[in-house]
Amino acid sequence: MSTEVVIPNAGESVTSATIGEWHVKDGDEVASGDVLVTLETDKVSQDLPAEASGIIKILVEEGEDVEIGALIATIEESASGDTAPKAEVKEESPSKKEESPKKEEEKSPAPAAKKSEEKQAAKPAPAEKKEEKTRPDFSALSSMSQGSSSEAPAVVEEGRTTRKKMSPLRRKIASHLVNAQQTAAILTTFNEVDMSSVMGLRKSLQESFIAKHGVKLGFMSFFVKAVVEALKAVPGVNGTIDGNEVVQNHFYDIGVAIGTEKGLVVPVLRDCDKKSFAEIEQDIIDYANKAKAGQLEMSDLQGGVFTISNGGTYGSLLSTPILNPPQSGILGMHTIQQRPVAVDGKVEIRPMMYLAMSYDHRLVDGKEAVTFLIRIKECIEQPTRLLVGA
Repeated sequence: MSTEVVIPNAGESVTSATIGEWHVKDGDEVASGDVLVTLETDKVSQDLPAEASGIIKILVEEGEDVEIGALIATIEESASGDTAPKAEVKEESPSKKEESPKKEEEKSPAPAAKKSEEKQAAKPAPAEKKEEKTRPDFSALSSMSQGSSSEAPAVVEEGRTTRKKMSPLRRKIASHLVNAQQTAAILTTFNEVDMSSVMGLRKSLQESFIAKHGVKLGFMSFFVKAVVEALKAVPGVNGTIDGNEVVQNHFYDIGVAIGTEKGLVVPVLRDCDKKSFAEIEQDIIDYANKAKAGQLEMSDLQGGVFTISNGGTYGSLLSTPILNPPQSGILGMHTIQQRPVAVDGKVEIRPMMYLAMSYDHRLVDGKEAVTFLIRIKECIEQPTRLLVGA
């Protein structure tokens, strides 16, 4: 008896996955629960465990794109059980010739079962070949990048360049970003915010906040709450375009971009209008830990209405963030810099941050976008607004 290893459903919007890395080799004996392969979909990696014990037969190699539900391997559960009867036959067959027909009859179901299993395992092979025929470009590019294209240029260029195959996840991210720019009318508006009040509030409350909640009070929770207030003030931003219809959202699930070794992921903080600062900070920490461990699930990344990206953690002074479709807006935070500003007719040095909001101009007008960003600025410069909703 064999167990099929198929690509699991990773969400309604995901139609394919890439074989990122096999953690076992063809012919290895695996136990139920062992991690067999890492699958890569749009912005998330997922480990697929074995559902049974036995000998694994790998049908799809690393780097291949396969559809959801496709067969990628089989586990022959009876493989270990078949070896014992064969050993007994070798020992008994020389001394008991008359029983050999009976034993052949007893053994007959096993070969039949094996044949049926081989047929079952062999059936997906033509399907895989058909899939390969429908994807000639992928296999050609794969062979070129791994073969002559990857090795020959290094020799010709005498080590001055290095060529390597783009990772499946990076290919999907690239496709996602290009699609965003091609399908939406992206425009960006800028402003700057004085971080003095938030920084002062954090400094005065940090110790008691940690003692009570067990997490630090960061900047992100302030901006998440400010975005919620801005979405309430300018509901047009909290919508999406679906064909010829506008879908208006009445909930506040905010995506927060987190950088990982494999790329950028955007887990979604649910119902931010109902959560406290401490709950938001804890959710961010939990998602960051899951992202580093490669344990994010597709459900963690779906359903957001707005995204916040903090390039300031890497020292970015100003940037134009790209929309995360189908969302209509994204806020870019940047590094805090001490700059001279005019305050009540006097020049003072203040900790300033540039803010950038990119939006889909098909749905959001310039006036709405500017009003939205100013509302965020007001909430950050006077954080008490977040407490009283003023």
